[in-house]
Amino acid sequence: MIKTIFIEYLKFALEQKLIEATAAANSARADATHEQSAAETQYDSLSIEYGYLAEGQSERVDAMYLAKQQIFNQVSNPVSNTITYNALVAIDDEQGDRHWFYFAPSEGGLKIQYKETPVLVITFDAPLAKRLQGLTIDDDISFLFNGQEQTLTVSQIL
Repeated sequence: MIKTIFIEYLKFALEQKLIEATAAANSARADATHEQSAAETQYDSLSIEYGYLAEGQSERVDAMYLAKQQIFNQVSNPVSNTITYNALVAIDDEQGDRHWFYFAPSEGGLKIQYKETPVLVITFDAPLAKRLQGLTIDDDISFLFNGQEQTLTVSQIL
């Protein structure tokens, strides 16, 4: 895996999420101020509901923009030989399957498809990430998955 290419995939995915969030916020704002949303009775709260939705979507845009900036700021930091922010890490399980993770300050759970390889963005708030933080290549941990303990091995840190 080439990290610089992965970072471009990540940037594209974050930009897409920001575009989608902005479009949703603009749509909710337009719905809140549309003439058909105006209250006709005291019980008609459609305009108010659209207003709350617009506010929430705007907060989502702000959060997404901040997340994007945090991740882009981390990308410029060099990676050491330990698992920390901006590390692109391959973990091998007992079955010989390789799993890729990118450690970021936010946007945990985002999946990036790098060619045929899925890469999961993970934050250090995740239980697995907490256990992996600070490990180096060839370090092993035992981790409980679906009630079964598995041994995981750090095979690459980019």
